Amino acid sequence: QVQLAESGGGLVQAGGSLRLSCAGSGLTFRWYAMAWFRQTPGKEREFVAATSRSGSTTSYADSVKGRFTISRDNAKNTVYLQMNSLKFEDTAVYSCAAKYYGGGDLPERYDYWGQGTQVTVSS
Repeated sequence: QVQLAESGGGLVQAGGSLRLSCAGSGLTFRWYAMAWFRQTPGKEREFVAATSRSGSTTSYADSVKGRFTISRDNAKNTVYLQMNSLKFEDTAVYSCAAKYYGGGDLPERYDYWGQGTQVTVSS
């Protein structure tokens, strides 16, 4: 059974930093592209960042480019999202997702999802 478990969310002041982690189990992690998405009530899920299977290629939403960094450690079956210079509008539930062999910014293409972790940025 595939499981993706996020951690690291919380409450932070604007301008602060958080590091999210997503640990995968039940899958051959290195075969999967990984991504982070976020969602707020009443809005559609939004792409944040993605990384290729090896971690050599990354992509970001324009809204987080230069502030967020996605990385992965295949030996630990974990993907990370370092979030710096956080803004109020970054407040959301952040979820990681895994896609066999491919990646991209479309949530419907991803095979597995975590439960999500809440990030709240106070202004």
